[in-house]
Amino acid sequence: MSAQAWTPLFNGRSLEGWTPKITGHDAGVNFGDTFRVEDGLIKVRYDKYDGPFNGRFGHLFYKDTFAHYRLRVEYRFVGEQARGGPDWALRNSGVMLHGEAPAAMTRDQEFPTSIELQFLGGDGSAARPTSNLCTPGTNVVMDGKLITRHCTNSRSKTYHGDQWVTAEVEVCGSATVRHFLDGEVVLSYNEPQFDPRDAHAKTLADKAGALAIGSGTISLQSESHPIDFRRVEIQKLDPEACGR
Repeated sequence: MSAQAWTPLFNGRSLEGWTPKITGHDAGVNFGDTFRVEDGLIKVRYDKYDGPFNGRFGHLFYKDTFAHYRLRVEYRFVGEQARGGPDWALRNSGVMLHGEAPAAMTRDQEFPTSIELQFLGGDGSAARPTSNLCTPGTNVVMDGKLITRHCTNSRSKTYHGDQWVTAEVEVCGSATVRHFLDGEVVLSYNEPQFDPRDAHAKTLADKAGALAIGSGTISLQSESHPIDFRRVEIQKLDPEACGR
């Protein structure tokens, strides 16, 4: 595979190059210091919130857009879920791929139209795969069939506790996407596209002139459970060799 060297998107010192967008606030407003850098980590925290979580989902967007690449993210869940966070968001976060720009989101929009590499942490007992797929405002194709359900689980094992997990994803424009854990493909799908049933996504599709999504933003998620990101790095791929 023809590829460039790995390039860090996070410099380990600051949020330079990143823009927060939190539900109920304009792009660039880091409400409650949700996203912060401490000890060389991007930390997502809720200790400065003025009350319960109250649906204030957040995303931290990198400044550039990408089309053909491999992304590597190290993460770990820590502590207790924010008061008022939804049950389904326990030890739940992710990275949004092929996303819209933060400025394109409405003030009260909860999630960017995107493809989500979903991270789930184990609850200490039950099986709970990670590196799953969720599709806010989007659809994908699997085995030749259009998939319109919101989330699809991967074949990964469960990672319990506060251990570090390294997730990788290979994105090949509007063709294929593959999720990797421990060097193994745990989920793959094709043809990421806007969902025309979603009004905001339809507006984006009309503006793009197509349903297919071939590039977009990358953003780290805040979904009410504290999480640390230690490494966020990208490797650009040759479009002709991507996916091989």
